[in-house]
This record gives sequence, C-alpha cells and structure tokens, in this order.
Amino acid sequence: MPENDAALYERIGQGDKAALEGLYDQYHKLVFSFAYRMTGNKELAEEVVQEVFMKIWVKPGLYDPSKGKFASWLLTVTRNLSIDLMRKQKEVPYELQEEREKLADDEPTPDEILEWKEKKEILKQAIGHLKENQQEMIHLFYFNGYSQQKIADHFGIPLGTVKGRLRLALQHLRSALDANGERRDLDERA
Repeated sequence: MPENDAALYERIGQGDKAALEGLYDQYHKLVFSFAYRMTGNKELAEEVVQEVFMKIWVKPGLYDPSKGKFASWLLTVTRNLSIDLMRKQKEVPYELQEEREKLADDEPTPDEILEWKEKKEILKQAIGHLKENQQEMIHLFYFNGYSQQKIADHFGIPLGTVKGRLRLALQHLRSALDANGERRDLDERA
C-alpha cells in the first residue's frame, strides 16, 4: 500500500515515533533479508537494518514519492548502506595488518635480545657490588618504579637521604663499570 508508506514516512518527518514503528514492523524483515543476501553476515545485516531505520528517522525527507515506490527506495538505501558497512569492515583488517607489520618491525632481533641480556648481566653484577642499602635504592627506584618520596616513606627516612643514597649508588656503579671497562662497553652498545 504505497499511500500508507508515504503517509507513514511523512509523519516520521514530523517526529512521529509510532509512524517509524509502523514502517519498521512492515519492512524490517525485508530489509534484513536483503541486507543478509548482500553481506552474507547476520550481525552485519542486523547493523544494516539499524542504520536504515536510523537514517529514516534522523534524515527525513530523503524519499520522494514521485520517483517511485517506497519499498524500492528503501531497498536502494539498504543496498548502499550494506556496501558502506562492508567497505568499513574490510578497512579494519587492513589497519590491523598495518599495525601487525609495524609491531613486527619494532620487535628486537635475536642479536638485539642477546645484546640486552649481556648488558643486563653486566649491570646486575655491578649492582651486586654496591652496599645493600644502595642496591635497595637502585632496585626500588629504577626497576620497581618507586618515586623517591615513596622510597623515603617506605623506609621512614628523609627524602634528602634517599636522593643522597641514589646519587652515591650511581657514582659507585659508574666507578665499578669504568674500572672494568664495562661502562664504555655499555655506552657503545646503547
């Protein structure tokens, strides 16, 4: 009944939700089956149905009864939205593929991993030669991510003491690495 469709569509333009429900009740199965044939995907077809009726609600006045039947116009809208959504779905895997390639490029090579393990072992040995309280400061600040204030609170000592111990620990660490020629080795590898 084209007159009824046109009348319902005109009422939607005036913000009549019942008119939208009437068109939805009458056409949602047709729109879904057409979208499903286009996309071959149930979830995507359901999304198309939502988009079609959302478009009718949000953008009233697109249908011109003088250009043809409402059902034909509705299927044209369904076809176009199905194509748009399928294109969008294809774009996502493409972006994911680019991200995967980018991550693969950023991954360290086996040589880099081996080099980092060697550096880690050199640092670990040098830290092992520090006094126990300096080792704790280095571990908490550089490896556990504690702030200097948090370390001070943790040990119940003034912030200045923490700063002094960290500075002293770093000086001893540099001296130990310089004495063994390992600091230069670490710097060259960095």
